[in-house]
Amino acid sequence: PSPAAKFKNPIGDLHAEQISVLDPTGARTQLFNKANPEAAKVGDVLLVRQKNGDPFAGVCINIRRRGVDTGILLRNELTRVGVEMWYKIYSPNVEGIEVVQRREKRARRARLTYMRKPKHDMGSVQNIVLAYQRSRLGARSGDNKGGKKKGKR
Repeated sequence: PSPAAKFKNPIGDLHAEQISVLDPTGARTQLFNKANPEAAKVGDVLLVRQKNGDPFAGVCINIRRRGVDTGILLRNELTRVGVEMWYKIYSPNVEGIEVVQRREKRARRARLTYMRKPKHDMGSVQNIVLAYQRSRLGARSGDNKGGKKKGKR
């Protein structure tokens, strides 16, 4: 038997095997799947948590879909300096990726490189991320310990 008959698409099989090892739940694959209506898109504010180092949040200005090598480009402003970071979504160093805020209107470009210009730059997304984290923390605790209390005066 010919070995060519066994593997019709060896590279595709290898990529599928690597993705199944790096993303056993399939959550990251679904998060960036074009067919998924809830998928992360360019223009969304994303938060990437890493195993070592601080989490980085920014506006997604590019999604590079290349199977196992799929990466996202996030832009944020730190100390009034624009910072762009590439993250491989299947990297073992990436603990998790969360959508903090979705863009209200669909971006009409695949790559939002024009957001580097001062006219279109969103600036720092720190306030958006802090509000998101506060809302998540409140939803997790469940009980309302803070705020005004009802009762006799």
